[in-house]
Amino acid sequence: KTMQEPEAELWRNYLHTSIKEFKRYKSLAERAMEQLEFRDISKIQKEGDNSIGILVKYMAGNLRSRFTNFLEEDGEKPWRDRDSEFRESAATREELMEDWELAWELLFKTLEELEHKNWHTKVYIRREPHTLVEAISRQLAHHAAHAGQIVYIAKQIKGKDFKTLSIPKDGSREYNQRFFKDQGPQ
Repeated sequence: KTMQEPEAELWRNYLHTSIKEFKRYKSLAERAMEQLEFRDISKIQKEGDNSIGILVKYMAGNLRSRFTNFLEEDGEKPWRDRDSEFRESAATREELMEDWELAWELLFKTLEELEHKNWHTKVYIRREPHTLVEAISRQLAHHAAHAGQIVYIAKQIKGKDFKTLSIPKDGSREYNQRFFKDQGPQ
């Protein structure tokens, strides 16, 4: 099937927006982790919880599995050992973050290489068929949730010393006044 130009434009806009949102959630998680020592990233708050390090390792494994040969193979690869991702193993922050960066690079490279001719391609995750929009949206929602977990755990660890990543509590009025002042009249 060929895509009509309005549909192609919608596809390009969807991809652009998705990439932008993935980058936003990646940055959010990284900015939270930057506030912590490596021992804090590896810290499990209570039995049954995941550390930030485990979440990072899991998210990286998930990205590698889903976006390796994205259009050709099922997103749940036979070589992925998902259960091992929930065991702490990174020896250093550098090792953990290198794995994280490589996985995100794969995601961005894969998304940036998609073309509107791929629009109707079905991709599979655990043998379940997905349109590209469904698969990408599923991944975006999944990683947004985990980025939120990372921020929440970092806030719990840092307590009052956590530097907010958005508008500070009770700071909306001041932010809006500054934001709208800088924007000029509508």
